Amino acid sequence: MNYHDENALSFVVSLAYYSARKDYIQIRELPTGKGFADLVFLPRKHSDKPALVVELKWDKNAETAISQIKDKHYTQAIESYTGEILLVGINYDKKTKKHECLIEKYEK
Repeated sequence: MNYHDENALSFVVSLAYYSARKDYIQIRELPTGKGFADLVFLPRKHSDKPALVVELKWDKNAETAISQIKDKHYTQAIESYTGEILLVGINYDKKTKKHECLIEKYEK
């Protein structure tokens, strides 16, 4: 398995979802705004957790991922959700082999 691409990073995040599946519904490549959100986590009805819009990058930075979520209006598909929405940008740098994550509260 090649670890140095966005699909591998998506797989890692999806595996982490297993521990949260009692609280969330996961949607991969949600068509929204001007493109596709890599991952969206919608809280189940019984959960008070925030919705998450996740953009994955490699060899860029987490700020670029957050900017893409905003610029391409990835929150548009879940605008009717009345709870808190968090924007999550995750980057993997293959040179340093480090992950970077930035989380920002979405202001409607």
